[in-house]
Amino acid sequence: MKRGKKYKESLKKYDSAGSYDLGAALDMVKSMAYAKFDETVDLSVKLNLKKSQSVRDTVVLPNQFRGEKRVLVFCKAEKEKEAREAGAAYVGAEDLIEKIKGGWLDFDVAVATPDMMKDVGKLGMVLGRRGLMPNPKTGTVTFDLKGALSELKKGRVEFRADKTGVVHLAVGKVSMESGKVKENVRAVITEIKRKKPADAKGEFIQTVSVASTMGPGVWVSYKDD
Repeated sequence: MKRGKKYKESLKKYDSAGSYDLGAALDMVKSMAYAKFDETVDLSVKLNLKKSQSVRDTVVLPNQFRGEKRVLVFCKAEKEKEAREAGAAYVGAEDLIEKIKGGWLDFDVAVATPDMMKDVGKLGMVLGRRGLMPNPKTGTVTFDLKGALSELKKGRVEFRADKTGVVHLAVGKVSMESGKVKENVRAVITEIKRKKPADAKGEFIQTVSVASTMGPGVWVSYKDD
């Protein structure tokens, strides 16, 4: 991959083969950010997983760094009032399903009550490709709409290991204090460890790295204990 001049200049600021404690790694990421916009800080955690194993859950980050999410709720009858009072941006049933079929996707996360999933499932091709399909494993298929929306507004995000066993997740912004990003990283790693498969063998967390949107990755010294 061809890299730009600013990226190559960033590489001169640190030992790309070395590893650093989390605080130092984050400070390094911030110092190497060169884009004109406020770059996102991304975390990558390589897990030791078999093909039959998976890691997927949600975590509430201690420190928010994005605007409030626009939450859409698929529900009926008395649940509509609960959803609106909990702060949902859009509430409905068949009307929202038809609107989405027509190409509308002006929301950040979708929640559904269990009785709606038979109909919402018809949107699998549309919502699934964009990671918007409600899922009980991530707490977005529930009758407790008040609780679900409260956590989403606090900053709850989903994480999952990809086919190569790596969890990628945005954990902050370059403009944030390193200490706050550090707290977010630790919260994510704690939840990842909590989801360790019972039959996992050997060292579960193999590598940890952090990087800004445009900058190079920095290895984090991490001991899986």
